[in-house]
Amino acid sequence: MIDIQNTQECFVQLWLRLERTRRLLGGQYKRFCIRRILQSWFGTKATDDFIWEVCSKTVIDDEQVCGWDILPPPKLFPRKHRELLRAIVSVTLGIGMRKVSLKELDKAYKMAFPGSTGINVNKKKIES
Repeated sequence: MIDIQNTQECFVQLWLRLERTRRLLGGQYKRFCIRRILQSWFGTKATDDFIWEVCSKTVIDDEQVCGWDILPPPKLFPRKHRELLRAIVSVTLGIGMRKVSLKELDKAYKMAFPGSTGINVNKKKIES
């Protein structure tokens, strides 16, 4: 069981844990999907209802993800995993998706994977 908080420090740990879980599941020849991730992280607390709630909040590429969809590596496709981590934090803490700090989540990604390009690098800055 992991202690989830809506902080940058926690987000860094979640990004790193996501990558470790990907390697662990790959080594066990298991599918890297939301269901397996949640079962690995939360054990018996990852009930079908909990998994469904996380999946219902996880929208990737304009389509809702079901628990068995194979996910790409988090280091290479961070936007997809950012939505997953937002949903996990939201469901675990009982807060809305908008309450999860995207800014801190994006900074945490850059801290967890320092050699990678940041998530929102190509966004235009609006000048006032």
